[in-house]
Amino acid sequence: MNTMRALILTQYGGPDAIQVASAEAPTAGPGQALVRVRAAGVNGLDWKVREGYVRDAFPLQLPTTLGIELAGVVEAVGPGVTGLREGDRVMGPLGGLGAYADLVAVNAANLAIIPDALSFVDAAALPVAAVAAWQSLHFAGPIHAGQRILIHGAAGGLGGFAVQFAHQAGAEVFATALSEHADYVRGLGADHVIAYDLEQFEASARDIDLVLDYVGGEVLARSWSVLAEDGAIVSTASPAILSNTPAGRRGLWFVNTPDTARLQAIADDVADGRLRSKVAAAVRFDELPAAIERNRTQPQVGKTVVDFAL
Repeated sequence: MNTMRALILTQYGGPDAIQVASAEAPTAGPGQALVRVRAAGVNGLDWKVREGYVRDAFPLQLPTTLGIELAGVVEAVGPGVTGLREGDRVMGPLGGLGAYADLVAVNAANLAIIPDALSFVDAAALPVAAVAAWQSLHFAGPIHAGQRILIHGAAGGLGGFAVQFAHQAGAEVFATALSEHADYVRGLGADHVIAYDLEQFEASARDIDLVLDYVGGEVLARSWSVLAEDGAIVSTASPAILSNTPAGRRGLWFVNTPDTARLQAIADDVADGRLRSKVAAAVRFDELPAAIERNRTQPQVGKTVVDFAL
């Protein structure tokens, strides 16, 4: 049996619930590409899955391999795959779990070609955060110039792209972040940066047309008070928004879906300097459990990526 490294979730719980272990290497099935993973992005969904917070939305059979996005090299393609070939540098979301492994069988339709100017680490930071930012921004309806948009968690990988997309659309962008991250968020195009460790966002944000909630919890609960009468809140952090939306209000739960054409366009924009993507840290494979826990407990600028070459 061919074996490989994988980060395995054995049971729901804290950091000790996941461990690096040997697993059976997959093969490429129909419509799939077998990818040798070179880097993978760390996401908030990792610890939410680990702790069982989203077990109803994403039921799993344990043990399972964590990780939802990757960058690497195509080693083989399965029957019916025509757009990729062995040796291609590719990136993409899995549309499920399993990216934290040396080899992954991925639906070929989810994979985009990595621009020459981007490293594997650069590319691994894009598939989930960048596409989810675009999709969540447009989830409640078209965006137009002059809209007032409030983005919570604006310094993170997801929020940083949302700020840029909203700014490029001509919206008036309000963004919450730690005071030490304010200059970074302002540099992405935010018109108003609210340092949540120094002030309440309710004091500055009023008549907001769209709230992008990438934080959840009490931040979401407080956001209803700043919403315009016909405004909407889109949350990626709180599935309970569907049952907790106040009467007469509009609250939407967003789940990312693969969009290869959008990912390719965003990656080209990053490679050409039209969009900024920030990798906060690159960690070793054996540091993944600690990196996932830091994602849960420590606000960061940009994304953490596991570099399989370290």
